Amino acid sequence: MRSIGIILATSLAVAATGVAVAQVRQEQPTSALKGHNSNAPVDVTADRIEVQDRADRAIFAGNVHVTQAELNLDTARLTVAYSGGKQGARGVQIRRLDAAGGVVVRSPSETAKGDFGIYDLDAKLITLIGNVQLTRGPNIVNGQRLVINLETGRAVVDGGPPGVNSSGGRVTGHFTVPQKNGS
Repeated sequence: MRSIGIILATSLAVAATGVAVAQVRQEQPTSALKGHNSNAPVDVTADRIEVQDRADRAIFAGNVHVTQAELNLDTARLTVAYSGGKQGARGVQIRRLDAAGGVVVRSPSETAKGDFGIYDLDAKLITLIGNVQLTRGPNIVNGQRLVINLETGRAVVDGGPPGVNSSGGRVTGHFTVPQKNGS
């Protein structure tokens, strides 16, 4: 009888620990892009394209719009690095997108802006550099560099070196506070 009590107590302790861990995980802020399918097809539209097949890249210019699943990217100029463009290959595999000229990345609940952007499809990282702004609803974070890990959903904003921007190299944010209903 004692061993059944120990097993029951151990089971309850493990279950309680699991609930506590689940609660902690729920409270951790994550990007809406967590778990984004970076293997989904990438659709690109632009005013102009230049294919540099020997260099395994294509350059899109003018009103560039990229869509991959629920991710949208808009920019003035986009360089697409790929592999497999040689004869006999199974097809083109996009490896990286380099965006310049005002970059806007949108998900269903977040918008990120910056001067330049890099989407490394192999590493599953999106990096925005220069005058970065991350917005989720009424909450805004500003800095000089944003890195979003698409696997973990972790988004990190850095302020940059002092004196480079108007914030003095620091991250700034504006956050709303839940309002209590008056009774």
